[in-house]
Amino acid sequence: MSIWTPISEALSALASGEGLSAVFDRLRSAPERSVGFTIAVIALGAKMAKADGQVTRDEVAAFREVFQIADADAAGAARVFDLARTDVAGFDDYARRIKGMFGEDTAMLTDLIEGLFHIAMADGIYHPNENAFLEEVAGIFALPNGDFEALRARFVPNSSPLPHTVLGIAPGASRAEARAAWRKLVRANHPDALIARGLPEEAVKLAEKRMIDINRAWETISGKAA
Repeated sequence: MSIWTPISEALSALASGEGLSAVFDRLRSAPERSVGFTIAVIALGAKMAKADGQVTRDEVAAFREVFQIADADAAGAARVFDLARTDVAGFDDYARRIKGMFGEDTAMLTDLIEGLFHIAMADGIYHPNENAFLEEVAGIFALPNGDFEALRARFVPNSSPLPHTVLGIAPGASRAEARAAWRKLVRANHPDALIARGLPEEAVKLAEKRMIDINRAWETISGKAA
């Protein structure tokens, strides 16, 4: 069954006049966490598009790349996007409700921010308003600062040349500490682990790039330490 089937059901369940904020509240107890994840990325992606003032074809293509939206499901995705773009609720309200939906699941919230970074960088430009948007959303999600800096280091050119940032360790960390951090990240980002925590299969492909960056950081550190 397409992920858009339960998403459409969630949207259809809304009473007249309710916005997406109500969807997040309803999905808090939903067993299919990937539905909430997908709606959250679309909704915050729409709000982020307003932050830099435009929606580019590259950003739309990046979203479709993450979720592999079939032509038959494009209308459902567009409906969620348009609801978020025109909803009077601010992105901070969305972010707080999404935080409530996922609770203390920092890994899931980090995955969500990663999807937004992927969309933000699709046009090759990291707009200051996008940075401010993502920083505030990460703050509402209560993401550890190191996790956010690691994402920015991976996606934004020249944001941090240190491979230590990608692994989430201090610049002065030992080779053993770096190896331990690398192995922990490899285990956490195995496709089976991602699916088990509720990440949609359509979005698991982001982990392919993530693992390339993580392995490259370890290779850089271990090579220097050899």
